[in-house]
Amino acid sequence: MRTTVRILVCLMCLCVSSKCCTMKKAIILNKKKPIRKPKPELQWQTGDYDRCVEFNFILPYQFLLLCRLMDTTPEEVIRDFTDNLSCGSWNREGRDKAKEHLVNYFVAHGYGRHHYSEVDIRQMFREMDALGILFPTNGEREMVDLYAAWRDKHHTYWFEKRLGKPGRELLKKAAL
Repeated sequence: MRTTVRILVCLMCLCVSSKCCTMKKAIILNKKKPIRKPKPELQWQTGDYDRCVEFNFILPYQFLLLCRLMDTTPEEVIRDFTDNLSCGSWNREGRDKAKEHLVNYFVAHGYGRHHYSEVDIRQMFREMDALGILFPTNGEREMVDLYAAWRDKHHTYWFEKRLGKPGRELLKKAAL
């Protein structure tokens, strides 16, 4: 038996959901107009690296069975996975242990090891986590907006700094 799942990934707010908060706001504001895709902030954010992506894939049957037994939707598991791995400011409370396990998972699978050492990769996660910790939890809306604008600029700086490693370039396919 095969089960197919469709998931909308919005990398603007790092939601993995058809109920993305950014997209919900767009729907409310543009009831009659079709939703426009956000403009890429960086040139390479198209195709496989687009900020809002819809995936359509077959879930492993065992994964689906586990989710059903636990009364947890596959979408919730995938959303939690990406939220925790991104080390963002969203929904941080009590997730440090899960984040630690996911970083270990990421490293154990060797993602990025052709460009960076394990020490470098772990440092990247610590830097992303430090940025998420700075979120002004009880801040006024103006403070949250200032933080979000600064965070977005810092993400670009951080990415370019990491990309600036000697000998490190984006693959041509991804750069298009």
